[in-house]
Amino acid sequence: MATSVLAGIVEGFYGRPWSHDLRLAYANFLPALGLNTYLYAPKADPWLRKRWQEHWPAAQWAELAALAAHYRARSLTFGVGLSPFALYGHYAAPQKRQLQEKISRLNSLEAPLLAVLFDDMPGAQADLAARQAEIVSDVRHWSLAEALLVCPTYYSFDPVLERHFGQRPAGYWTELGQLLDPEVGLFWTGNQVCSESITLQDLQRAVDVLGRPPVLWDNYPVNDGAQRSQHLYLEPLSGRPQKPGTALLRGHLCNPMLQGHCSLPALMGLARLQGGEGRSDSGVLDRLLGAPVWKCLQRDAEEFRTQGLESMSPERRQALAAEYAALPGGAAQEVVGWLRGEYVFDPACLTD
Repeated sequence: MATSVLAGIVEGFYGRPWSHDLRLAYANFLPALGLNTYLYAPKADPWLRKRWQEHWPAAQWAELAALAAHYRARSLTFGVGLSPFALYGHYAAPQKRQLQEKISRLNSLEAPLLAVLFDDMPGAQADLAARQAEIVSDVRHWSLAEALLVCPTYYSFDPVLERHFGQRPAGYWTELGQLLDPEVGLFWTGNQVCSESITLQDLQRAVDVLGRPPVLWDNYPVNDGAQRSQHLYLEPLSGRPQKPGTALLRGHLCNPMLQGHCSLPALMGLARLQGGEGRSDSGVLDRLLGAPVWKCLQRDAEEFRTQGLESMSPERRQALAAEYAALPGGAAQEVVGWLRGEYVFDPACLTD
């Protein structure tokens, strides 16, 4: 792996993507928290997913290249998550050439991490594991990345995935684990798509099923679904084992909220689980968010988490928006936008 333990974020949510400036800013936020990894994989980037065969337009490619260079200069692990949509349904010579061309372009980013993501795609295919393993084997041969991660189509023990993407082929996880090189990391989100808690026993079960320690794709504090977008999740990540060891976990990446600055308090919890440098610094969020904003967020955290927008009166939302609008910084702006309904997203999103 590019680092002994990957710990940080996967920008893997649906809906309104982060700005380029916010992505750059995370190169300062992550080390301040004691974290080391940023995986760029927003569902809103069509050149990663539905239009993966195409190259990014010049402006978007320049931003992605600048982002990779920015993280490389700071000795942080940066990667890209490629989601070649339903490629395993028909993977012949023309598709292989297209995929090789895409990997060649990604190689020019000199990013140490590459992920191949098969999540949220149709999966009722008898040879699903074999075809996906073939694709990953080719990518591993072509890629210059130091570490390769894979997200299975069925990335959780949650039965909701079969309701959305079809019946999981018999033996899928075991076969995929056996066919993939042991060095390839496998993502897993826990017993649910958005797991409330994960125990050591849960991790051991994942190891037994996948044939290797998983990389945890932690869907907290992500809020991209119809219901979750009504809330802000400001509590530090909890309910996970602290430093479970590489025999049970190869990495831990949190999928943040659409509000990137407001995701930092939750990520403080990940830093504490990892033993990150920022865990004992009570002033780190004062520095990253601004002391006045962090004070207000602490005051309102419970209301934002439990009541959310639907339960707030218009007057309450307007009053809070006016208060936060008077405060400086990106977090305050995100709260204002959220209170005004700017982040409400697709009601069909899987995370609900």
